[in-house]
Amino acid sequence: MNFTFKKQERLCSKKLIDEVFAKGKSFSKFPLKLVFLETKLNSDFPMQLCFSVPKKYIKKANQRNLIKRRMREAYRLKKHNFYQVLNEKQKQYAVFLIYLSNQELTYREIEDKTIFLFDRLVKMA
Repeated sequence: MNFTFKKQERLCSKKLIDEVFAKGKSFSKFPLKLVFLETKLNSDFPMQLCFSVPKKYIKKANQRNLIKRRMREAYRLKKHNFYQVLNEKQKQYAVFLIYLSNQELTYREIEDKTIFLFDRLVKMA
């Protein structure tokens, strides 16, 4: 298993990000919100992902970066479970994960919510 988070797995396309917010569906488990769109991606990976912590909720940049690192780490360590199911179903998703709390949560709390949201996405696939 490969536990990296490569450039091809990151959602960077402005056009695709706009499409995710315009046409995508979403659900949340406080403090995280997952916005996703089933689409054809230009990579071999079944999912491209972008993480966001709005300045509106967390004012300090170092705290926003810490939360994004925790979100990426939680996803990176569990992604092989999600990839396996999505590869079997031959589906690809563009996903945006947004942090919605004004308090800094621990890694364990973020990990639990992240796994819950991605399990729900995979079940819907």
